Amino acid sequence: MSGDSVEPLVTAVQPLGTGTIIGLEIHCQLNTRSKLFCGCSTDYRDDPPNTHVCPICLGLPGALPRVNRAVIEYALRVAKALHCEVPLESEFARKNYFYPDLNKAFQITQYDRPLAVRGTLLIEGDNGEKEVGITRVHVEEDPGRLVHKGGTDRPKYSLVDYNRAGIPLIEIVTDPDLRSPKEARRFLHKIRATLEYLGVFDSEKEGSLRVDANVSIQGGERVEVKNITSYKGVEKALTFEVTRQRGVIRRGQRVTRETRHFVEARGVTTSSRSKEEEQDYRYFPEPDLRPMRVRDWSDAIVLPELPDARRTRFITQYGCSPEHARTLTGELRIAEFFEQVADPGAPATATWVADTLIGELNYREMSVSSVPSSYFRELMQALSKGEVTDHCAVEVLRSLLDQLHAKGTCESPLACVARLGLGKAGEEIAATVAAEVICENERAVADYHSGKNEAFNFLIGQVMRKTKGRADPAALNRALKEALDMRGE
Repeated sequence: MSGDSVEPLVTAVQPLGTGTIIGLEIHCQLNTRSKLFCGCSTDYRDDPPNTHVCPICLGLPGALPRVNRAVIEYALRVAKALHCEVPLESEFARKNYFYPDLNKAFQITQYDRPLAVRGTLLIEGDNGEKEVGITRVHVEEDPGRLVHKGGTDRPKYSLVDYNRAGIPLIEIVTDPDLRSPKEARRFLHKIRATLEYLGVFDSEKEGSLRVDANVSIQGGERVEVKNITSYKGVEKALTFEVTRQRGVIRRGQRVTRETRHFVEARGVTTSSRSKEEEQDYRYFPEPDLRPMRVRDWSDAIVLPELPDARRTRFITQYGCSPEHARTLTGELRIAEFFEQVADPGAPATATWVADTLIGELNYREMSVSSVPSSYFRELMQALSKGEVTDHCAVEVLRSLLDQLHAKGTCESPLACVARLGLGKAGEEIAATVAAEVICENERAVADYHSGKNEAFNFLIGQVMRKTKGRADPAALNRALKEALDMRGE
């Protein structure tokens, strides 16, 4: 590569023997206030169709584009976080193709002179940590979108909404380094977290992240799978496509090079069209925009703390296990929530957030941003002071989340403890209930005295059931053992 140009970089998957070979093309909407080449607002999602448009983003004759500086700065943050090289000069190009949502009949993108090239991202691979190569990062405009009426498979008709036309995108293209659908999902999860930490991306906006995946098996032809709209859908789409291709090969047939469409509702890919070659798009430099020289901008960018650095800090500062630290830093909102509720050197809080809270939120399809951090901290303090048991704290948490899910508000944890009668039972109550359980379970008592340890666990469970989980485990063990020993004398 010369100092002021970049050779064309392609993402074709080359035959590398047997196995699965996957490369991803990730399109991310940058969270700027205005579009890439005009001043139209990007906050269009709750507004009527075709109300965030102007002559520039509609491509009307005589309208000239002007590059949004914030878009380039955001893209350079991403490039620096991915350890990419920024060439001395980059250039926009026209990608020519016809589709109803592409109002100009071409898309302004970057081709042979992208903004950044040759980066890396470290992920958890199938066999330990793995470095995935980044082929390129480039900037382009989003087209409009089609609104299908009467179903997406066989709609009665479609409408075009150009509010999205001109929204700034970055496309991150990986090397064909991924070897399974699980690795692809982990990569996408890591790249999403990195974009959130950089402050360039809002994952909660509809359509903010879209993925095209290139898949080949056993040196067969490359198939591109389009319309993957979430990192959760990546694994599902690729698993189906890998299985389909293996079935084709097993029947003695050849996998044909094509573009396929992922139908998320059915979890399948369907044939869309034969795969276009690069020459089909007739790329040529965008005549209305001059080449950019922004390498100095990249040198001046100071990055925030990224997921890997925060994960290391959580391990040392809060005593988190590596697994919990990875979970807690995998999403910016969860990492920030944890820091609001945790005390240094308190690994128990990490367990509660990473295992219990996230699990309960996922079950209810809720976000951690809906949970008041002060309330969760109050619950953790009540737990550490011995005011509630672990079992009762889980019941309180579930009650609070159910209230938040239904009404958007909830009572305080201590008020919930009082209302449900979940305060920790004292030693006197534990001793009283233990005596009751011994009288009601003569056979288990006899088994205990005959040396069957599981009988003791059974009796513990009976006491916990009677106290609704309020008994302190240590006090309960002592009270029950003393009562059994006295019964055996």
